Amino acid sequence: MEHHQVAIYLAAMAVGALLGRVAPAGGPGLEHAINPVLGALLFVTFLQVPAAELVRLLRDGRFLSAALVVNFVVVPLVVAAMFAFLPADQAVRLGVLLVLLCPCVDYVVVFSGLAGGSSRRLLAATPVLLVAQMLLLPGFLYLFMGSELADIVEAGPFLQAFLILIIISLALAWALQAWAARCPTGQKVSDAATTAMVPLMAATLLVVVASQVPKLGDSLADVASVIPFYVVFLLVMAFAGKAVARVFRLGTPAGRAIVFTGATRNSLVVLPLALALVLPDDLAVAAVVVVTQTLVEVVGMVTYVRLVPRLVPERTGQPDELPAPSRK
Repeated sequence: MEHHQVAIYLAAMAVGALLGRVAPAGGPGLEHAINPVLGALLFVTFLQVPAAELVRLLRDGRFLSAALVVNFVVVPLVVAAMFAFLPADQAVRLGVLLVLLCPCVDYVVVFSGLAGGSSRRLLAATPVLLVAQMLLLPGFLYLFMGSELADIVEAGPFLQAFLILIIISLALAWALQAWAARCPTGQKVSDAATTAMVPLMAATLLVVVASQVPKLGDSLADVASVIPFYVVFLLVMAFAGKAVARVFRLGTPAGRAIVFTGATRNSLVVLPLALALVLPDDLAVAAVVVVTQTLVEVVGMVTYVRLVPRLVPERTGQPDELPAPSRK
């Protein structure tokens, strides 16, 4: 499955799109399955990173600095450059801002690992990125759209996603790691769980696409105009992420991770936020604009898995970029 994973993911998205079109009534039910499936995927991902190693990774100041710069300096500048060319519709602009200004904290870890990026560093940076976007998003909305829309962002959906997707998944993974270290049965369970990575990723993509496609039916004309902006964003951030990695002199795995964190947006966390916003009818399409980014991004991430290793190739003889463990 790992050898054919890209084909499997494309097939999963195609099946999801077909399911969403032929059985749109199932969309709401499938939407409730997004968090459980995504949580299971992250659990398997966290399982592959020893708990003790995360503390050491948090001391990698260069990587954390690069992640903050690419997400909260470079990305807003890229969005600002595109903002003037966005459709004049305020709802469309709001949706684009909500989704592009928030870095991903979930499946970016998986896609980065598939491309040879340092998923361990992204795991360690997850709490920092989530807190930073919660604090900065209202200010960004104020700068782009004025004070009327700056106060619509609530911390609740972010905190809920952080608790369910990150904290619980991480705690369960660490518990299984502890069991595996003490018991052969635990090790067998851990080994079996790690083999589920590709099926869980395929299931996540299928559920996300199938649950969101029915929502595009009545708003295709409104959202079609933003698809080129999402594609351009992915293209620009690939090279911008590479440039930031070079500035911070990161090695290949860390550099690839920076490319992914800069390009991958927080669609699955921002989606419930956008759906929960109390907006006037003329701004309701903002949630559909967020959904559209999800559909574009999953295709983009599959492409990134193939292209980022070529964009940030291995360098012979490069030094270990991880901070050396303490001998004290």
